[in-house]
Amino acid sequence: MSNTHVFVTAEIGINHNGSLEIAKQLIEWAHLCGCDAVKFQKRTVDKVYTKEYLDSYRESPWGTTQRAQKEGLEFGKEEYDKINALCKEYQIEWYASAWDIEAQLFLRQYDLKYNKIASAMLTNMELLQTVAEEKKYTFIATGMSTYEEIDAAVEVFKRNDCPYEILHCNSTYPMKNEDANLKMIPILRERYGVKVGYSGHETGRIVSTSAVALGATSIERHITLDRTMYGSDQAASLEVDDLQRLIKDIRTVEKALGDGEKMLTEAEAAVRKKLRG
Repeated sequence: MSNTHVFVTAEIGINHNGSLEIAKQLIEWAHLCGCDAVKFQKRTVDKVYTKEYLDSYRESPWGTTQRAQKEGLEFGKEEYDKINALCKEYQIEWYASAWDIEAQLFLRQYDLKYNKIASAMLTNMELLQTVAEEKKYTFIATGMSTYEEIDAAVEVFKRNDCPYEILHCNSTYPMKNEDANLKMIPILRERYGVKVGYSGHETGRIVSTSAVALGATSIERHITLDRTMYGSDQAASLEVDDLQRLIKDIRTVEKALGDGEKMLTEAEAAVRKKLRG
């Protein structure tokens, strides 16, 4: 295995809680920690959810309905224009997982290098087709999915000649370490013949670091300013200190993996000469 750079995405998602100021802080921290990209989630609320669901009760900082909560978490053009400008300033890539076609079309106004298919969207063939048509490098998360569902999704990207990377994933928040099933990484790589990354929802760092040791070519982790903040993804997120440590661990494992060629280093050759004469 050659010594390749593991692509690390800090998933901001909806952890900004509708605050551009929080989003800016998270982008800045991701940049300072050495992440390659930050990611958001984009939804057209009325397209993703039914009226009955949106009208139902939910207590949140924005009101007492699901609609108030969903709309409170959603950024529009004004916010994304500022996010786009800030990421350019920090020279960090940004992209988003769209949860509906309208949201994906919204993202096209920005010069984004990457797309993402969220695990929940893997079987939405119309959305997959819309994404694949762009022919941008796409991360395809496979949480909650069968081989048959992954096969069908992959076929859309192959048909459109769109480059993609599969992300092994378990869609529980937070995920128990023993549910990670990291041996799937080499199995997926063998089955599909493409790069395989890992999208993690655990609370610590060791699982993500181990994924790199098993050959994961990308790591995506949710990040937050404070895991006790309001929000469904906060508990499965890394705070800044842990993000910094994770990046350091990943870069260490990258180097330690080497290239798989049997050879004597200069330092080892010196020891050999001393011990074997």
